[in-house]
Amino acid sequence: MAGKNRDRFSTTTRIRLLGEQTAARVYRSQTRRQARRSRLTGRAALLVLVVCSLVVALAYPMRQYVSQRGEIADQQRKIREAGRRVEELRDEKARLKDDAYVERLAREHLHLVRPGETGFTVIDPHARDQRREDQGGADRPWYSNLWDGVDKADRATQQ
Repeated sequence: MAGKNRDRFSTTTRIRLLGEQTAARVYRSQTRRQARRSRLTGRAALLVLVVCSLVVALAYPMRQYVSQRGEIADQQRKIREAGRRVEELRDEKARLKDDAYVERLAREHLHLVRPGETGFTVIDPHARDQRREDQGGADRPWYSNLWDGVDKADRATQQ
């Protein structure tokens, strides 16, 4: 029986020894993992610092790029509008070369008549009252009305 106790003791001792060795290995493994984690944390911090530096360094040029692209688009829109306006003016120039068109404009806007014709101007009393309200009174001198007309035309071109 003494042999059995010794075998048993030695098995128990062996198991305890194995347990201690395993615990030591696990502890060393955890220590290495923690060391690796701390190294990865430092690397991660450096990576984050580099990425933040790049973002900060590129933020201003990217903002400028986007702003300039907006300005370019705005200028291209203005070019298209100017091209359309040029076409309208060319059409008007071509119409002004036609004598019948010029004569019609003169009759409408300047109230011109041909020799031998009699011109009549019909004044609508309601229109005159409306015009007085717009001008602020009928007792204004002619030059005030002229300047008001110039101011209205100037405001229309600014809008």
